[in-house]
Amino acid sequence: MTALRFPVATSGQVWREARHQLRRIPRARPTFLVAVALLALGAYAGVLIPQLLGQIVDLVLGEGGAPLWAIGVALVSAALIGAAMSAYGFYLIARLSERVIANLREDMVGTALGLPTHRVEDAGAGDLVSRSTDDVAELSTAVTQTLRTLSTSLFSIIATVLALLTVDWQFLAVPLLVAPAYYLAARRYLARAPGRYALERATAAERARHVLESIRGRETVRAFAMEERMYTSIENASWRGVLAGIRARTTMLLLNVSMLVAEFLMLAIALLMGYRLVTTGALTVGAVTGALLMIIRLRGPLNSFMRVLDVIQSGYASLARIVGVISDPLAPVPDAGAAPPAGLAEMRGVSFSYGSGWAVREIDLTLHPGETVAVVGASGAGKTTVAALLAGLRVPDEGEVLVDGSPVSSLSDSERVARLAMVSQEVHVFSGTLREDLTLARPDATDEELLAVLDEVHARAWFDRLPQGLDTVVGARGMHPDPVAAQQLALARVLLLDPAIVIMDEATAEAGSAGASALDAAAEAVIRNRTALVVAHRLDQASRAHTILVMDGGRIVERGTHQELLTRGGIYDRLWSAWTTGRREAAGAEDGL
Repeated sequence: MTALRFPVATSGQVWREARHQLRRIPRARPTFLVAVALLALGAYAGVLIPQLLGQIVDLVLGEGGAPLWAIGVALVSAALIGAAMSAYGFYLIARLSERVIANLREDMVGTALGLPTHRVEDAGAGDLVSRSTDDVAELSTAVTQTLRTLSTSLFSIIATVLALLTVDWQFLAVPLLVAPAYYLAARRYLARAPGRYALERATAAERARHVLESIRGRETVRAFAMEERMYTSIENASWRGVLAGIRARTTMLLLNVSMLVAEFLMLAIALLMGYRLVTTGALTVGAVTGALLMIIRLRGPLNSFMRVLDVIQSGYASLARIVGVISDPLAPVPDAGAAPPAGLAEMRGVSFSYGSGWAVREIDLTLHPGETVAVVGASGAGKTTVAALLAGLRVPDEGEVLVDGSPVSSLSDSERVARLAMVSQEVHVFSGTLREDLTLARPDATDEELLAVLDEVHARAWFDRLPQGLDTVVGARGMHPDPVAAQQLALARVLLLDPAIVIMDEATAEAGSAGASALDAAAEAVIRNRTALVVAHRLDQASRAHTILVMDGGRIVERGTHQELLTRGGIYDRLWSAWTTGRREAAGAEDGL
């Protein structure tokens, strides 16, 4: 199976997206122009300082000029005005850029949320997480660190070159003679850096993918004793990231060596030029001092400009990955014109692999409307993969999965929501009021309907204790429901969705003895009069199903009712005997206490 990957944007796509984002911000163009003007004036004010210092030298040598107090006032004024203009210009640019970054992040996440789930899974959840967290953070850091340096350096260089012309046109030879050295250093750096920084970001995404896969598949990892293999894969991915980072930083080290050579050449040429102009009487010592001070000051902006190329390249690599999700997204699935929801689901000769060996093989399964099918087996047998394939979270490598006669992967989001809902043991309580959390499933639901579904999932016992009822804030910013309550909220949302088919992947496995009966009752309410596939953790749940499937090694090895499977004396019979024995022993231990 070849996994799709979110693309990396080309330079043309990056610039088009940047222009598009700027057009979205009100008054972005005039704000940008004002910021540029302020930064230019601030840079010019900064260049006046070396010239004024040169006038002080002439005054000390007795060559006349303005009085010392006037020069002092001009120095202080130039410093204050230059600092104020530069600071406000940078503030305007920073505010504009941060708004662009915020919009980019929202667009990227919005694009990803609008895609079919199976396509996001195929493209790599780790890659998407890395782009929405690491890359956004890297871009924001790059903007924060380099924007001020880049803008002030650029305008300082331009202002200094123009100021040198007013002193003596011959001083223009200094930056002109040294410019090729800087150009060659930057060209060599830019020829190598983009690819190395892109590789560094890609290795970070690969490392995130390995970590996420290990965490999400921890049960399978443990079941197949794959811990050492997963540790090794994470270690190798991390080491590749280290090597990529070292190569990227080595490129910057070579740039620093080139800049030291260029600085030496610039200062040597400036000193020789100044000596000749003073000895020939073309300029005063003060004028040459001012020009040399300007050239010395030019070293700072030039070095800063060259050094921020390191951060700029890293930030650009992250920007290209972010824009890659937005500018060329995987196309959402259009409506397939499926028949009205009936609750019929089929898996015909379905096989699926995660890349190394078959996770499930040749699965044939039919769920008739209103039928409950339970899937049991040891950890790693393929139960969760069957559930994910039926829910459309994965696309089979062989065979087909049909819902109401249409391939599940061809259903649009609206068609899928009307037919399918999946609840796993890992549920999420969204931040906000309880009402907002529930109405995610159906925004137009009334308070009476919300209370009714809470009653159906037996959640009123804890709901009645809430201080503000449906207005109680839950989630990360409010009350943290216990695992049973969180699962009841998830089941209540399913009732509000009212799908034809419900898939429950060990949805009540984490209830514990105290919450088992409550969640079992809630689950019964959800699957009543619906087609249901239940991945059962506890065999008493499976015993109530119309049909039980026993999986082993990715295949269905037994199927039938509870009594039929007990009569056969196969795997299910042994599982049931072991489970009931464990229950009796646990009950005896509790009675002994």
